Amino acid sequence: MSPLPLAVIDVLAKEEKLRREVAGLPSVIVALSGGADSAYLAWLAHEALGTKALAVTAVSASLPESERRGVEEFVRQFGLRHEFIQTDELANPLYVVNEPDRCYHCKDELFAKLGELARSRGIAAVAYGVNVDDQGDFRPGQQAAREHRVLTPLLDAGLTKVEIRELSRRAGLPTWDKPAAACLASRIAHGIEVTDDNLKQVERGEEALRALGFKQVRVRYHGDLVRIEIAPEELSRALTPAMARQFAEIFKGLGFKFVTLDLEGYRQGSFNPQK
Repeated sequence: MSPLPLAVIDVLAKEEKLRREVAGLPSVIVALSGGADSAYLAWLAHEALGTKALAVTAVSASLPESERRGVEEFVRQFGLRHEFIQTDELANPLYVVNEPDRCYHCKDELFAKLGELARSRGIAAVAYGVNVDDQGDFRPGQQAAREHRVLTPLLDAGLTKVEIRELSRRAGLPTWDKPAAACLASRIAHGIEVTDDNLKQVERGEEALRALGFKQVRVRYHGDLVRIEIAPEELSRALTPAMARQFAEIFKGLGFKFVTLDLEGYRQGSFNPQK
């Protein structure tokens, strides 16, 4: 048998460190959004702690229905102990006004509710799936996590997004190559109020793009104007007169007056200040 490459050995060593940290907890709630990072952490916590690990997913207007279905299938497939809880960010004016710190107010409510749930159940800690790569992006939600003393096992183990995907692939998790999927409110341009109506417009637009066969998409909401982001490797298929007509039909049908395609393609956090 050929020896494992040093890079693989390093990743497996990080995973072992992560397992030891999680297994050393008396019990834990893992915030499960359904993305690759949180899914891997929830799975590993289940492997390490069994029923002493509880995965919890927050349901609100900013969670796409497709993501909820994906979470339901994931926890069923792997037998995770799991619950949905309700959050209501739209009741918070500081969230609705949609300044660049919007994510802070969302995560503040989430972690407050998870903390309350942990205390009521006698669960020792709350953890979430932030990783090393997230430190290089504008993520005000991380401040809320620190204030609520939420654990960061993936970050503590030094795991990057690529490494988490590789470990997920090795574990047979279907989320290993899942495209990044932030909450729907991240699609609304700062300064435009977040409402149930514009969140639904975004969700329906992204569903329509995926129905056309595009895998990595974002519908960026600018009021009357929509800016469509599609992964660079998929852009050539979008740049045709026939596809342009389909985009116009779909998004004008959703209530937009102007329909644009972003020629830079999809990029994570394109509304963030440094972008």
